[in-house]
Amino acid sequence: MANIDIPTKNVTRSSSSAQRLSADICVVGSGAAGISAALEAAGLGKNVILVDAAPVLGGQAVNAVIGTFCGLYSNGPNIHRVTYGLVDALLEDLIGAGNARYMAARNSVIVQYNEIALSRWVDKTISGAGIRVLTGAVVREVTTADRRIKTLEATSRFGDVVIEAEGFVDASGDAAVAWLAGLPVKEPVDPIYGTQVVLIEGFDEGAAASIDRWRMQDHLARKADEYGLIRKDGFVFTFPGHGIALANMTHIPTPLDPIGYSDTVFEGRDQADRLMAFLKTEYADAYGSARVRAYPAPGIRQTRWIAGRYSLSAQDVRSGTVFDDAVARCSWPIELHNAAEGAHWEELGDNHIHTVPLRSMLHPDTDNLVAAGRCIDADTLGLSSVRVMGPCIAMGAAAAHALSLAGSGSVHQIDLNALKSAISDNLERVDAFPGF
Repeated sequence: MANIDIPTKNVTRSSSSAQRLSADICVVGSGAAGISAALEAAGLGKNVILVDAAPVLGGQAVNAVIGTFCGLYSNGPNIHRVTYGLVDALLEDLIGAGNARYMAARNSVIVQYNEIALSRWVDKTISGAGIRVLTGAVVREVTTADRRIKTLEATSRFGDVVIEAEGFVDASGDAAVAWLAGLPVKEPVDPIYGTQVVLIEGFDEGAAASIDRWRMQDHLARKADEYGLIRKDGFVFTFPGHGIALANMTHIPTPLDPIGYSDTVFEGRDQADRLMAFLKTEYADAYGSARVRAYPAPGIRQTRWIAGRYSLSAQDVRSGTVFDDAVARCSWPIELHNAAEGAHWEELGDNHIHTVPLRSMLHPDTDNLVAAGRCIDADTLGLSSVRVMGPCIAMGAAAAHALSLAGSGSVHQIDLNALKSAISDNLERVDAFPGF
């Protein structure tokens, strides 16, 4: 046998071992909003650092396996796309490779996707854009001075990193940057429930496809107590040809403390197991031989958000308000998960469009921070409509352009006409739905 000698060395941690990085724009959170912001900023020639607490990029779309892109299209018989930017290449690549498909849903269109393919698309696209990435890193400190975020300090299993940037995007989902900066933020008084999705394999795809979604939901409502299930609505859908089904039929608490969150993981998986018992027993032809393929990370809907210059309201959503400083369009229903047993839905009419104002993304007490995604300022009902992926992607793009226009100045004083020109596709472009 060969004698292999691999040298080693002794090392001791230094108390001043934090790595220091600088960038034009630092984006915290790699969900739909954060990925969009990072790519848009890189496309503007900015030096970008993307930070995420998870070890894998893609946010909840990848790690919680939401399974569908919602909010990309309008409502009614004349459906058209309302969000562009990274969506253009994303749909072309995933649908072209058979890793995504269009589905009819609630008077609109959603896009079902394969989470593995999406994860690799995000990896390759971010890497190809030259964006520096810091994964598995939790932001723990934020320093401020003169109305500006100065630095973020993040910690990982490999050490600490201090990031200095001219501008910051808080796409963390929980307003982590604003919170750690000591800025006023908002939390719902009553809990907004999340969901433990469960991925299923080994089922009969033909039998599953024959089950009427709404009849299953009614049956679940009657049988939920028998199986110890809290939520009494939801759905299961299959990805034809992939041998995978996704069940979104649980409700889990979403506490903002570390022990509580860990308990949520256990609670979610317990609910998923009880749901599997329901499916295997009540729909034995389809799911009698089914098994759990994966328990993704808990899916979180609404937790904490900034106290911005303007709070988007449910009335703004219902009335189809088009703001002077609009940065995103949306047609998705009000979808509030405020009750353990089910969700509150308010479907919006044909051709309905409401918008997200830049003011809801800006905190009045800082000049170089823009929130994007589910941590913008809105009441709980308003936020429940615009937190889905379509408007989040548009918000991320707007955040990048707002910070670019602000430079070393204030995001509160940018040229709105210049911003609207830069993001005009997301405000004006209308591409008809290509059909199923």
